[in-house]
Amino acid sequence: MKKLLVLIAGLSFAAILGTAMFALESTPVDLRLEVSANLPLSGVDHEVTAVLLNYRGYDTLLEIAVLLLALLGILAVMPFDRTIAPPADGPVLPILARPAIPLMVIVALYLLWAGAFKPGGAFQAGAVLGAAGVLAHLTGLVPGWHRPRLWLRSGLAAGFAVFLCVATATLGHGAFLEYPRPLAGALILLIEATLTLSLGFCLSGLFLLLSKGEGDKS
Repeated sequence: MKKLLVLIAGLSFAAILGTAMFALESTPVDLRLEVSANLPLSGVDHEVTAVLLNYRGYDTLLEIAVLLLALLGILAVMPFDRTIAPPADGPVLPILARPAIPLMVIVALYLLWAGAFKPGGAFQAGAVLGAAGVLAHLTGLVPGWHRPRLWLRSGLAAGFAVFLCVATATLGHGAFLEYPRPLAGALILLIEATLTLSLGFCLSGLFLLLSKGEGDKS
């Protein structure tokens, strides 16, 4: 009975989604002129960053929520009593990783800073930061996540929490995520900085939680 209900729900969702897709306009809408015209009011100097964190900020907020829910789902079903072995030791990889990881952190900070006026931003910076975490684990510098404590869970949720707080605070201006014009740049920078940290934790956490590396209670 449960499988039948799940099947019906899935088919109903697919039908609704298909109907919505066929109802879309066949002629594409070109919004490049509108994006460029309102760029001075967005708080940043790059069109992609303006779209992701200003014009369509709620889309980005939901994307972060989905990624965080995926990681929380893994945490919810992960057996904490599993026995796992440490990563394989080797002389070459740790030697190369020790100078590479700080450089990756610097690159992540640069991408975060550059996102205001050129391609970059929180997603790219978070991906590099997450890769640094994975590399640190593969070389034995960072243990696997066996049972993350409060500080680590707070880091995972910080980006979404700050994003949601800013969105809630801006409701007083008449629209969701409509930043006050003098504070737009500072608020976007605050959101991107915390998103970089959280995305780095989330992306590396998806690997470290499933890793066969040595777990801990950090």
